[in-house]
Amino acid sequence: MALATVTAAIVSGMMVSGCGPDVANAEVEPSVRSATASLRSDLEKYLDAQGTKDHFSAVSLRVTYADQRPDISVDAGTSRYGGGRPVNSKALWQIGSNTKAFTSVLLLQLEAEGKLSIRDKLGKWLPQYPAWRDVTIKQLLSMTSGIPSYTEQNAFLKDFDANPSTRFTLERLMSYVEGLPLGPAKYEYSNTNYLLAQMIVERASHDTYHERLAERIIEPLGMNDTCLPPDCPPDTASRMPTPYSTHSVLPKHLNKSLPRLRLSWAQGAGGLVSSLRDMTAWDRALYSGRLLPSAEQRELESLVSAKTSKPIKSVTADDPMGFGLGVVKLVHPVAGTVWAYEGATYGNRVLHMYFPKTGMIIAIAVNSAVGEGDTLPDLAGTVYKTLSAQKAQALPRHQ
Repeated sequence: MALATVTAAIVSGMMVSGCGPDVANAEVEPSVRSATASLRSDLEKYLDAQGTKDHFSAVSLRVTYADQRPDISVDAGTSRYGGGRPVNSKALWQIGSNTKAFTSVLLLQLEAEGKLSIRDKLGKWLPQYPAWRDVTIKQLLSMTSGIPSYTEQNAFLKDFDANPSTRFTLERLMSYVEGLPLGPAKYEYSNTNYLLAQMIVERASHDTYHERLAERIIEPLGMNDTCLPPDCPPDTASRMPTPYSTHSVLPKHLNKSLPRLRLSWAQGAGGLVSSLRDMTAWDRALYSGRLLPSAEQRELESLVSAKTSKPIKSVTADDPMGFGLGVVKLVHPVAGTVWAYEGATYGNRVLHMYFPKTGMIIAIAVNSAVGEGDTLPDLAGTVYKTLSAQKAQALPRHQ
């Protein structure tokens, strides 16, 4: 499923359980050089093991810390399957459903300014959808609305597979689900929720979603590599590894390339393009509370259980994943309790993990999407073990 969350990838994993510019100078600490070499080996082994199976050619990693330790960027592979230039830390990626947290933050900022409440019903803001009039904004953001996902509809998949370069309007995307019955108000992932959220951002702010993103998030955080197609700089596509699909739901494009910037089908649900440098800067601002007042930050991080659909204070081994308002908290089988999200388009996967106890962030990207059997969370676990081993080696030994 495109725009997949970390939900299926990591939870199913639990059931079965190139040096970038930041470390490229000669003054880097020996421990950083050692970590970089080990992490590059991890990435190369992953590429060798999974690249053919999942039809990807590039994998990139960025690790950042809350303290003064230098960031680490490591890359492996090439910009296209079967060849091309080596991928590097300046690469740009379709970040998929990582976009959803941007949309949630915009709405929570508008709430903090008194322009709306996340307890408002859709009937107030989007009366053109009377069947959904009693659904609240919070239900949209927490995936408990019962509104079906347009990306799960055969008509949409058929149209996208016929021409991935189609310029989809919001109206056309909504047409794939209008008239379908409203499901129960329980946790169920639906990309339609975030298209509706995007519309409310525009209605409440009297501006475009793109302009609100730029003014409220992208520009203040200095995210110069982040854009919402088609409003991207001219060199954006040239910096992106070729996206590939292994989705059986797109039979005409199985193991074939997809357009780099044709993301109108995703929009506020998953349409952003970014670098891992920008992604980690965004994630740090997101989880540190820099973007929202404390009340809205608590709302952002309020969780419903993906298992029971009930509100939960935190996650446990027995109830390992909670969905917030565009963010996810989970118990990873190797890394422990983290905030994490894996965003996927039909041609990229980008996973981040934020470790609340230490402030470390791990972000990983590959240039293919898979329907089932995603192993990117396993790679994140390998990276975590490598970093933990490097830290242990660096600790002073007491005689």
